[in-house]
Amino acid sequence: MDSLNLKAAYIFGALACILGMGCKKLIEIDPPIDTVTTVEVFANDGLAISAMTGVYSLMINGAGSAPGAKFGFSMGLTTILGGMSSDELYHVNGPVAGTEYLYNTNRITELTSGTSDVIWNSAYKVIYGTNAVIEGIAASTSEALHNDVKTELTGQARFVRAFCYFYLTNFFGDVPMVLTVDFNKTRNLARMSQKEVYQQIISDLKEAQAVLPEDYSAGYGERIIPNKWAATLLLARVYLYTGDYANAAAQAAAVINHTSLYELEPDLNGVFLTGSREAVWQLKQTNEHSSLKNATTEGHVFLPNGGSPEYGLTNQLLSGFETNDQRKLAWTGNVVFSGRNYNYPAKYKTGRSNGVVRQPSPEYYTTLRLAEAYLIRAEAIANGAPGGTTLAIADLNTLRDRAGLDDLSNDLSQQELITAVAKENQIEFFAEWGHRWFDLKRTGKASAVLSAIPLKQPWAGDYQLLYPIPASEIIRDHFLIQNPMY
Repeated sequence: MDSLNLKAAYIFGALACILGMGCKKLIEIDPPIDTVTTVEVFANDGLAISAMTGVYSLMINGAGSAPGAKFGFSMGLTTILGGMSSDELYHVNGPVAGTEYLYNTNRITELTSGTSDVIWNSAYKVIYGTNAVIEGIAASTSEALHNDVKTELTGQARFVRAFCYFYLTNFFGDVPMVLTVDFNKTRNLARMSQKEVYQQIISDLKEAQAVLPEDYSAGYGERIIPNKWAATLLLARVYLYTGDYANAAAQAAAVINHTSLYELEPDLNGVFLTGSREAVWQLKQTNEHSSLKNATTEGHVFLPNGGSPEYGLTNQLLSGFETNDQRKLAWTGNVVFSGRNYNYPAKYKTGRSNGVVRQPSPEYYTTLRLAEAYLIRAEAIANGAPGGTTLAIADLNTLRDRAGLDDLSNDLSQQELITAVAKENQIEFFAEWGHRWFDLKRTGKASAVLSAIPLKQPWAGDYQLLYPIPASEIIRDHFLIQNPMY
């Protein structure tokens, strides 16, 4: 190994150490000592790039030795908990599954929320890493760290920080806004309102959008480093969530219209592959772990391995597919085990039974994809954004055509269009990054839909639509206030 690669590996390990310390308690810990200094980490382009690479690795591989879907919000846990809290997934072991079953029944408490606590801790750990990159680059005076690299890496870090806060606020509501690694500024933080969190997210995304490149040269052609269009698509989503429909439609259209890079994959089985032209951003998982092999974390957890799957698809979801919807054929699996029939998510095809250690991964973990842009624009138009209902219906029909379904009529009323958008969202993005859970909540439909599910009766209350702040955080930081009713 040459000296630069050796030093890069050292810096990568040092950053991992720093991030590992950050997971103990982001708002509590002292700055790490006896580790590589900021000057050394950001001494040149290669080392600075290695630092940001460490953040991406943390997101998909975690900080420990056993990567897996349940170890982080960006490793599959968002999909699992969002699916069980909504009407998509159930744990096949029922009450025997322990605290995970409480998400199916919407019965979690402050003392039994250890699984959702992982979402909080893992997201803040990544945020610590992004803040370290932003501040380290800003503090560096090295002439070997060039301005164009500094600008692009800062944009990447701001994008990832916005990405983390989007999931934190949608799971927990008001959350502490940590924008520095300075212990004196983070040790006692109160929760910031969701409105203010979204304002910071939008600010970060606009800055990232302005400086990130349009292509994927940073990832050598692989879509594993966020670019301008990743920031644009996430910004479109945030505008939609905050009711800024005109901007949501405009940002979504910008991604849709960038046809030189993006198009819907005509084959549904190609959507989640490494070379998918539908992918806007993917996370590249390790292929070195003996259990994960070269599978994605979701492929590893969802696909059965000689028995029943761990998580099944609910009747509520399965009944939502129209006859002959090819998404059901391509993206779900079925197995009979011990006389019982199980349907399970199968968007990813590589898992424990067919993965191979140290072989190229046929699939990367897809975080953002083009199909969402069509649904965002359609919903924004349905709620008053410019464009006309004909365009919104055409956007829905674009996805329906790929799924082998008949086109919707151009005569839909506004309410019928809104209903059709919700339906396509449910089917297109089932078991994918908590879309259904968030959609039900933001559109005010969660209580009516979820309280009617037998497994969730009697309905404990709408307060369960937000997860509790981890009890350990409340104890350590008296400025943090628990979500109501927990």
